[in-house]
Amino acid sequence: MKFNGQIKKIRTNNHLTQEQLAQKLNVSRQTISSWENSRNLPDLEMVVTIAKLFNISLDQLILGDDTMTNKLVKDGNETKKARLNIISILLMLIGGILFVISGFGKSEIDSNGFLHEPLFFLIPLGYLFIFIGLVLFLVSFIKKQMNKFKDR
Repeated sequence: MKFNGQIKKIRTNNHLTQEQLAQKLNVSRQTISSWENSRNLPDLEMVVTIAKLFNISLDQLILGDDTMTNKLVKDGNETKKARLNIISILLMLIGGILFVISGFGKSEIDSNGFLHEPLFFLIPLGYLFIFIGLVLFLVSFIKKQMNKFKDR
């Protein structure tokens, strides 16, 4: 429901005329009429005042019924899942790149027979990035499967 319908619904549910609501909000009746007819919208401070006056949340006042709120929450969750998948893929990619870079390091054996690899530290870092990426990907996959199971 749009804001104009929402404000009218709240006003009528509370058995108020436009004039009575205008008095409570210290605005003119024409202002209430313009809100209800979508000619203009109240400023944010007035929206907060209306929510407090009728003891409703801003979400309920602005968005209306719970279907819109639930849709916004669901869309937000989908965005979080997508970000988590992108992060996990990037971490695994960085791990692979670290392995490739470590291969370019020049290995040397000194006169005492010790092997010196200047980029050896990149190998454990590569494993770490790949492991964290896989864990994040698995967590995302398991949550998705649990939600499918829960929705049945």
